[in-house]
Amino acid sequence: MIEVIAAVAGASISVAAMGAMGFSRRSDEAREAVIRLTSAVEHIATQLEVMHVDIKETNRETFQRLGSVEHRVTKLEAHPRS
Repeated sequence: MIEVIAAVAGASISVAAMGAMGFSRRSDEAREAVIRLTSAVEHIATQLEVMHVDIKETNRETFQRLGSVEHRVTKLEAHPRS
């Protein structure tokens, strides 16, 4: 009878240990997934910042050119051809 109780207790301890190890492994995998996702989000944020700077520079250049064209058109309109 003692042997049966000891075998049941040993099996219970083994099952509990395997469950704890599985939980620990899933916890590690979740932590690694969070680290990967955080890294990806930081990379995307950096790329968006670079893109924002590029767009601002492009807009500045476009509006400067547009101002120059408007100035030329104004000069042409002021001197109508005969």
